[in-house]
Amino acid sequence: MAKERILVVDDEEDILELVSYNLTREGYQVLCAKSGEEALDMARKELPDLMVLDLMLPGMDGLEVTKVLKSVNQTVNIPIVMLTAKGEEPDIVTGLELGADDYMTKPFSPRILVARVRAVLRRQSKESKEDDASVLRIHELVIHPGRHEVLFKGESIQLTYTEFDILKYLARRPGWVFTRTQIVDAVKGDDYPVTDRSVDVQIVGLRKKLGPAGKYIETVRGVGYRFKE
Repeated sequence: MAKERILVVDDEEDILELVSYNLTREGYQVLCAKSGEEALDMARKELPDLMVLDLMLPGMDGLEVTKVLKSVNQTVNIPIVMLTAKGEEPDIVTGLELGADDYMTKPFSPRILVARVRAVLRRQSKESKEDDASVLRIHELVIHPGRHEVLFKGESIQLTYTEFDILKYLARRPGWVFTRTQIVDAVKGDDYPVTDRSVDVQIVGLRKKLGPAGKYIETVRGVGYRFKE
């Protein structure tokens, strides 16, 4: 049985070949695009299972591509792993807030990129199989794992898979304090190479999207985070 299809978008030929080669070697079907406009066209026609998207593209950049994809029902659920040469926090935060699921900065290890792609696809598959009976209701929030849906006072909140997993993990045990390492292990697996700062970036984006409900995610200085009882 063929593996998932992945759309790789980068205007640098050597990067495109490097990523394509390593993903193909893992059994994935790989599609390639060299511009934001071409990426949008292919995403709409092919509906890939995931995109590896460079932020620095000629014409329409990766952030614009992400914004368009996440604003249309047809493509809103396509997971996106961003690639950036900048490594600047504002670009990363903006991409995550727009709906990207993960990021890597250039230069990067192809093995780590493949691991992250695999992790995002695994999380997506896991969410789609969650039992509808596991709905969480706490404060004014309703968290529905099976539908990957969060409601606040009846209004839908759009979260990335990582943000959703973090919220669900914290909300399942309100009052419990979790370290950043525990959060990473729970939502990505203990072999996932991220830093404490990466968790902080996700929390910032999650709080912003939750609006007034963001206050329920509390920072425990020197330890980590907890969901308010």
